[in-house]
Amino acid sequence: MTGTASATSDAAGPTRAELERRIDQAMGRGRADLVIKNTRFLNVATGEIAESDIAVCGDRIVGTYDRYDGTVEIDGRGLVAVPGFIDTHVHCESTLVTPSEFDRCVLPRGTTTAVCDPHEICNVLGAAGLEYFLDSAGRMALDLRVQLSSCVPATELETAGARLDAADLLRYRDHPQVIGLAEFMNFPGVLNKDPAVLDKLVAFADRHVDGHSPLLSGRELNAYLSCGVRNCHETTGLDEAREKLRKGMQVLIRDGTVSKDVAALASLIDVGTAPFLGFCTDDRNPLDISEEGHLDHLIRQAIRLGAPVEAVYRAATWSAARHFGLADRGLIAPGQRADIVLLEDLADCRVARVIRNGRPVGPETFADRPTVPAVGLQSVKLDPVDPCVFRVPASGPTGLAIGIIPGKILTEKLVVTLPYRNGERLPDPEADMLKVCVLARHGVNRNVGRGFVRGFGLRRGALASSVGHDSHNVAVVGASDADMAVAVNRLIDLQGGFVAVVDGQVVGEMALPIAGLMSDLAHEEVERRLHDLRATVRAMGCDLPEPFLQLAFLPLPVIPHLKITDMGLVDVDRFALVDA
Repeated sequence: MTGTASATSDAAGPTRAELERRIDQAMGRGRADLVIKNTRFLNVATGEIAESDIAVCGDRIVGTYDRYDGTVEIDGRGLVAVPGFIDTHVHCESTLVTPSEFDRCVLPRGTTTAVCDPHEICNVLGAAGLEYFLDSAGRMALDLRVQLSSCVPATELETAGARLDAADLLRYRDHPQVIGLAEFMNFPGVLNKDPAVLDKLVAFADRHVDGHSPLLSGRELNAYLSCGVRNCHETTGLDEAREKLRKGMQVLIRDGTVSKDVAALASLIDVGTAPFLGFCTDDRNPLDISEEGHLDHLIRQAIRLGAPVEAVYRAATWSAARHFGLADRGLIAPGQRADIVLLEDLADCRVARVIRNGRPVGPETFADRPTVPAVGLQSVKLDPVDPCVFRVPASGPTGLAIGIIPGKILTEKLVVTLPYRNGERLPDPEADMLKVCVLARHGVNRNVGRGFVRGFGLRRGALASSVGHDSHNVAVVGASDADMAVAVNRLIDLQGGFVAVVDGQVVGEMALPIAGLMSDLAHEEVERRLHDLRATVRAMGCDLPEPFLQLAFLPLPVIPHLKITDMGLVDVDRFALVDA
């Protein structure tokens, strides 16, 4: 285990001298280190808007509901202070940038704490990926808490690049940035009493365990919760959410790049439910963050949809903090960590300034952070392919196909009739029926899963991605085998990323060389390239807002209803491989 975590001083507690400084500054016996003057703040405990100075000593708030003088003073006139936002579930890799760039991208937008699960990189690199994130967490300006990836691989219905069992995870249990066990995606493994699954739950029985249980209900949900699972970020409907709340499950309301659930769940938020809710982004790329925002976007959207302002901010701050045992934040009150967001408008969540650990956030915040060397720079272990690899032998024209549901990672299980020649089922681009294939890329085997998908809208060309949740094999969708081969071969040359091809020519691409998941560029440059790539794919006829990430979720065999991995089509409802 490596890395120096920023939470080490928290574990040790304040020194006597630090307590004496806090007392003196709270009593007004001298100037506070920092004072936000003449401001208003939202008290998420009472729901009131209070007028007061906010005094800070070191990294702690020491004074509210009073007037103070500070060595450094910020004029808060016309602004409203709220606690720093907490992203309750995020895969930083899915922002397509390194943890340090994620830090620089979201902290200025008010996200001062994030609870991450690095299982994307762990499924590619194993312990080396986990240690990369733990090392990075100790060098970031925001507080990145790391959950230990519980599902590497996520299932036995796909080929991952690594395996982490209970003994592997226990090595990192007491790292100061670790809260507990990350999302337990393999809920069928729990319900079927898989020994390896139960070993992990036993090993972390006294620690926090994140959940992942789309559409689970009734006795199955009871059984899942009885094993110590605490929350779910895969809740997409009100009835599902209400059952989970009734059974004591924290519902983490998500709005990512593909999965957008705030609109469906905003009416759930009120003063009574807020302590049992939270907000998360899960998978949100820099282009969406630039155009819409990060947690500020979720807060703004929930309020616009009619959720009470005080309840929304409570869920985004205090409720999230308490759920994860972070009792030192989420409230503007003496003794709490000075993670403060100053807003120009409370209802619209317009961020003016951010204070993290008692220090104003600016360019200098990110200037001197030590860097962590990149890992996984040669992770695409796949030989060049020929178009014939994408042939779909079949006994007839009728079979299963995946149906995309825009705005969701849930998919439909379709039965379709396609063109059929010489024992081969063919795509029908005019009917929006394309081939989709997944190729194993970790050097373990040469598997190729083959199938069909509706919903991309391409009449020609192909798209390929090395981001393919959760095992991150190469996924490719296309109207012709030849273009699919060109796309995959260019992806191999790039050692990961996104590629668009039309008529044998690469028309758009973005390299993701770090484990085939992340760019080594600044988030602004990734944003620009994503913008150009999105325009290119729209010109190809695809109207999906984020086609590459929609493609990336097709190999995810823990989300209903029909998915595809390197082993073939997966009926998620039966948790079994099925014929195409």
